[in-house]
Amino acid sequence: MRLTHRTATLRLREPFTISRSTDEEVEAVFVEIEADGVVGYGEASPPDIYGETVDSASAFLDDVDGLLGDDPFALEEIERRLAERPGEHGAKAAVDSALHDLQGKILGQPVWRLLGLARAGPPTSWTIWLGDPDDMARRTEAVGERFRRLKLKLGGRDGLDVERVRAVRRVTPLPLQVDVNEYWELDEALENVRQLAELGVQYVEQPLPAAHPEGARLKKESPLPIYVDEDVHTADDVREAAERAHGINIKLAKSGGIREAVRAAHVARALGLGVMLGCMLESGLGIAAAAQIASLCDHVDLDGNLLLAEDPWQGVEFVDGVQLPSREPGLGVREVVSRPR
Repeated sequence: MRLTHRTATLRLREPFTISRSTDEEVEAVFVEIEADGVVGYGEASPPDIYGETVDSASAFLDDVDGLLGDDPFALEEIERRLAERPGEHGAKAAVDSALHDLQGKILGQPVWRLLGLARAGPPTSWTIWLGDPDDMARRTEAVGERFRRLKLKLGGRDGLDVERVRAVRRVTPLPLQVDVNEYWELDEALENVRQLAELGVQYVEQPLPAAHPEGARLKKESPLPIYVDEDVHTADDVREAAERAHGINIKLAKSGGIREAVRAAHVARALGLGVMLGCMLESGLGIAAAAQIASLCDHVDLDGNLLLAEDPWQGVEFVDGVQLPSREPGLGVREVVSRPR
């Protein structure tokens, strides 16, 4: 097998703000793995919060070619060899996705079917990024009936987070979820979750910094389910996270790919935890890989490609609020070549 990769800039429709950053564009790495004339594709969206960048992912991928071997179905052995190289889960996820895409194309089956999973998962949430309460309410009104769930980004550190949710609740009856991205401390979290419960919020994601010593207390006292994101990368992290959360957020870019994400989901189920499937700001290629396993999850947050000004990959179907993977072989996506304007 032969691996090649290239970087790409993905522009967003509008600036995307969370508690720790604002993005107008993001960098991705597209991976191609070729075997006997068949090509599989994968996307690396390196999480910079964990010290990964497109440069570090590209450097990792430069050295991967010799580790793949000749058999695209030897996932266990390939994964073992990649695991000997620490970190770079975003790049590993791209390799894993490309191999699954390659397998599906060789066998003529979509990846979700190769995994023995159902095609459809829960509706994806649409992200209302962080702003002042009135601004978030205005953007919520503009959503209309396209989505069936909304996720609100909180963590303004200005005492207005509950008012943000209250302002949004005034303009929509849709189920609401909130993501704080680690920006509350215990006292604020305890006060806020009680008020959010009265507003009908479904769950609170990562209210405290990862590994917070008071996480178990918040879990015990919260009237709402607590989901963690930054606390969990791979299946090995799930047991400890269960002490301070009711559920986990799985992302391929954190776990290293489809195989590890499935493991994490099964560990979570064994421990009685809820499972959410999230994404980075990424194209339809990355979303297609994640959508293959959406049916394993209780909640889905796969709107990354819908936030782009122009998605270079087509194949994921957005139907009645659900991101559906293709019925075509592999990941079922194709690259759209932009024409000169």
